[in-house]
Amino acid sequence: MPASPSLLAKLDYSVLQQCMHCGMCLPTCPTYDETKRERNSPRGRISLMRAVADGELQASRAFAEEMYYCLGCLACETACPAGVDYGSLFETARAEVERTGTAVTPQRSFWRWLTLRHLFLKPRLLRALGTALRFHQQSGLQSFVRKSGLLRFLPPSLRNLEPQTPPIAAAFSHELISPVERPSSPPRYRVALLTGCVQDLVFPDINRDTADVLLANDCEVLTPPVQPCCGSLHAHNGDLESARQLARRQLDLFAVDKLDAIITNAGGCGSHLKKYGHLLADDPAYAARAHTWDAKVKDIHEFLIQTGCRIPTAGCGETAVTYHESCHLCHGQKITAQPRQLLKLIPGLTLTELPESSWCCGSAGIYNITQPEQSAKLLTRKLTHLATTQAPVVATANPGCHLQLQNGLAAQPGHPCQTVTQPVTLLARAYRAEARQSSLSTGASR
Repeated sequence: MPASPSLLAKLDYSVLQQCMHCGMCLPTCPTYDETKRERNSPRGRISLMRAVADGELQASRAFAEEMYYCLGCLACETACPAGVDYGSLFETARAEVERTGTAVTPQRSFWRWLTLRHLFLKPRLLRALGTALRFHQQSGLQSFVRKSGLLRFLPPSLRNLEPQTPPIAAAFSHELISPVERPSSPPRYRVALLTGCVQDLVFPDINRDTADVLLANDCEVLTPPVQPCCGSLHAHNGDLESARQLARRQLDLFAVDKLDAIITNAGGCGSHLKKYGHLLADDPAYAARAHTWDAKVKDIHEFLIQTGCRIPTAGCGETAVTYHESCHLCHGQKITAQPRQLLKLIPGLTLTELPESSWCCGSAGIYNITQPEQSAKLLTRKLTHLATTQAPVVATANPGCHLQLQNGLAAQPGHPCQTVTQPVTLLARAYRAEARQSSLSTGASR
């Protein structure tokens, strides 16, 4: 029986042919910059994908390793003069790797089953794990385990990961944000707020900040208390069917036609959320709704600039900041100016440009777990550039980048930059300071 055609062979062949092999992508690719090997470049990987599509090459283990060595940062898309849709090719190539099972090991299969097929498909289960981790961290158990030496019995991969476990927040997003919140003035817009997965467990305060900024800009904010994962983690790791399942759940959760916008504050999630139309193009029950969804999904910075963000009258408590760009915000969503514009609106805050601001920090979804050595090199490069700015605060707009920078800076106590935050948080602080000043002024006049 002949083998079934590869997923790459089922793609529109013009997508594979679009690469002109001009090499404009080479200087922008972190893995090619590291090795200077053609196979580690975007055009090299596309040549491998095309060979698989043509039946000239099997999706071997070497092919799998190359596809997973790629960061998926999409810097090549920004550089490409031909407009190659590398993101779709990259996701399809990884899906082909998973379809053929060439990368399968018992340990890998277990972790994919646990995370992709269970934790990130079931938001209540993910929150239950978060609650257990919070107890572990706050009860003294984590400190005891670390001091006891028990960690030495873990496999090296897990032992090295344990120190990077992020602190779980004291309350999750649904405990901080009501399902419906309205501004003090008549609302100009009715929007939904997406709370994410990592953002929900680790940075729910940033979701609260996002809601407050939207309220300060006269938006009615709808935030369903239990939200599914957006599916980006699944799509980027070759599980396209689960990604489609999660996309359908999102569409079922929101009355899209009754919303002016669907707000995301995570660069990686937002890039994927804007592609539901492509993901569900062959689903007659969801295709039309998915295209409507795509048009209404807005990154928080994009939405505020488009609608005319109100300038706060007070500062945020910081005087100097630099900005690291999330790869999927700048290369995936092409949003680069808007976060900077928002930072410049805040009175008393000076923005210093970060050299190589759009170069990947090494987080890249779970790349810091699957490729720790290359991830660490990229983080060191990023921290070196951060030091040149002498800014005490770095803002970013993605939870993965936030955690990567936070962990890197924690390991360098003498680094001039010691605070990681997000533009929307600084803006929320400015609005709160403004409200306090107004309250004091009102009280003094009575």
